[in-house]
Amino acid sequence: MTTVAPDGPETPGTPAVRRAVRADLIEVHRVEQASFPQPWPFSALESYLGEPGFLVAETGNDDGDPPAVAGYVIADTVPNHGTPLGHIKDLAVRPAYRRQGVASALLTRALEVIGETGAGSVKLEVRADNDGARKLYRRFGFEHRKTIPNYYSNGEDALVMVRLL
Repeated sequence: MTTVAPDGPETPGTPAVRRAVRADLIEVHRVEQASFPQPWPFSALESYLGEPGFLVAETGNDDGDPPAVAGYVIADTVPNHGTPLGHIKDLAVRPAYRRQGVASALLTRALEVIGETGAGSVKLEVRADNDGARKLYRRFGFEHRKTIPNYYSNGEDALVMVRLL
């Protein structure tokens, strides 16, 4: 697994991954709205500010404009019989930056942050019909453990995927 430094890219073309700050919230919310049929409200995103697992990926451009928020991840841990359990709560990439390694860079760094807590495993929920996300998670070693019927507000099922750390 490659390491993406929190303060910049390790290799050219790799997005810089860093902790989210208040100034990122509007762009993060826009990415959320562009990515999901039932997006999280702004207040939910805001509630994770300051958490080590709320990360954004920035990509520069050739026009000299400031870097853009290309995507984000929200990850944390919960108590689980003495060993924390990591949870990838939300991961989204702006449509224009998909299939360019942004989600992989975010997931790599989020797994590192979760690993630093001593978590033994990490879980996530993904829409059953989200083939691209499921493929990404499988590439990172996540395995389908169970299906939760009607998990999403539109009645869609969620797959619970788990990976040992």
